[in-house]
Amino acid sequence: MSTILVQAKSLTKKFGDFTALDRCSLEIQKGEVFGLLGPNGAGKSTFLRLLLGFLKPTAGTAEIGGLDCLHQRVEVHKMVSYLPGDARLFRMMRARKMLEIFCGFREDASFEKAVEISDRLELDLSRWVGLMSTGMRQKLALAITLCSKTPLVILDEPTANLDPTVRGRVMELVNEAKAAGRTVIFSSHVLPEIEDTCDRVGILRAGELVHLESISCLKKQHRILANLNGDLPELPEGLRESIVIKQDGGSVQIETPGELSAVLRWLSDAPISDVYIQPVGLRAVYDRFHHKSSVSMQTESIV
Repeated sequence: MSTILVQAKSLTKKFGDFTALDRCSLEIQKGEVFGLLGPNGAGKSTFLRLLLGFLKPTAGTAEIGGLDCLHQRVEVHKMVSYLPGDARLFRMMRARKMLEIFCGFREDASFEKAVEISDRLELDLSRWVGLMSTGMRQKLALAITLCSKTPLVILDEPTANLDPTVRGRVMELVNEAKAAGRTVIFSSHVLPEIEDTCDRVGILRAGELVHLESISCLKKQHRILANLNGDLPELPEGLRESIVIKQDGGSVQIETPGELSAVLRWLSDAPISDVYIQPVGLRAVYDRFHHKSSVSMQTESIV
């Protein structure tokens, strides 16, 4: 029995001469939390809309649960809860009534669960939607999206316009969905959200999927910074293919993808001083592909 829930094969979308998504191939496992990173215009929302059959691919295919996302999109939609990045809600209605209406659309949606999520997100359901702030409407959209039991949840910028405390609660809800065996795909501009919550991350650049990595592997990577007072000893054969060394005058930077023990044994006889060891982190990986665009990404939650 296949453990793959989402599969894209050479998925491509062009708008005239502009390529929004270029030959994207990706598999997402059942029960996995997968994060999409990239600046605005990188192709994140296009990829998600192709999965939902809202857009017709120029080339390639996408499947959810073995169903073609375009030609079987009605059946696909029964498997998916989707929060768009620009969720539109009826403004001439109170929030509680809106929850009732949306929960009535799906057999697996629970109004009681929607109310519970609203309470956790500190949302007043007696308010008119048209009088709510942008952040309050985002909370309402999240309650609508997360109150069902679909196998797949797709969240496009789920914590936009939310304060840090509520952002943390949204991540708790994502973890609870995973614990229930659901698969979650979400895009975010907040790097710690991806790093703390996701099992894997994919980085998009100009429509191309340029990097895939598991967060567990990422957390094993370290950067060693030190002052160099001579020449480094010859690298042992087992390290030659795995570490990256950058020297700049009297300083040296060493990046290692795995355990530190072998590297530290090699450095024990090196003429170095003022050694500083730090995790590489998602920021460093992201900057390899988007250094000029990194100002648009958040390294911490901002009110």
